[in-house]
Amino acid sequence: MSMQNSENGVTFIEVGRTSHIRRIAVIATRPHQQSDTTVVWLGGYRSDMSGTKAVALEAVANKIGVNFVRFDYSGHGQSSGHYTEGTISLWLEEALAVIARFATGRLILVGSSMGGWVALRVVEEFRKQGDSDRLAGMVLIAPAPDFTHVLIEPHLTKKELKSLAEKGYFEEKSDYSPEPNRYTRSLIEDGRHNLVMNGLIVTGCPVHILQGMKDPDVPYGHALKIMEKIVGDDAILTLVRDGDHRLSRPEDLERIEAAVTAIVAHA
Repeated sequence: MSMQNSENGVTFIEVGRTSHIRRIAVIATRPHQQSDTTVVWLGGYRSDMSGTKAVALEAVANKIGVNFVRFDYSGHGQSSGHYTEGTISLWLEEALAVIARFATGRLILVGSSMGGWVALRVVEEFRKQGDSDRLAGMVLIAPAPDFTHVLIEPHLTKKELKSLAEKGYFEEKSDYSPEPNRYTRSLIEDGRHNLVMNGLIVTGCPVHILQGMKDPDVPYGHALKIMEKIVGDDAILTLVRDGDHRLSRPEDLERIEAAVTAIVAHA
């Protein structure tokens, strides 16, 4: 993994093997006083690190004096590639590389939507490496772990199954982009190898989940299932009755910021 030149506060690193190197855009900020805690932002599918929640949390991290890291997965934002080339395994590899290079001290993972899945996989990888003590907490926003297997596969239509078989992908209208979401066969197949909800979820750290009850993409019942599987008592679920998937309104941001601040205070 080699460093590239910084551009406008963005640092680029290379992740992957020679046959598939991705250029990943990262923004890492540090307070004036050295901190031994780093908040890491893990974004959602087809979102980027310039989103409302990520930028707002960076300002909060600076205010309370902790490090903050945000980045774009390959195929997202300023990173190389196209999102249709990505899989959970590749995006997890990028997240781990960014954490290894930029995150110091204890870690607080903030995962939004698909980022919640990546965050839970990061926890698993840290446990395998014997580094789980570094994890100080997690905040999961409308988390979508296992979404390809649980929220997509069971509901595929005959037309979508045919498209997957013949074209290697299917498309559906996006509420957040003029371009449709394209889900590839490789994303779905790889998702089956990264499932985190097929057993108990062991985080070893405090977890706060925030979920909108009017989320059209991830039903709030999914958040309830995550809570049922988390081992340990230090888990909180906040259901926002009129909240949507983005949870980006001022009142939503306040809840997210409060959740992160509370975990930082006990890190």
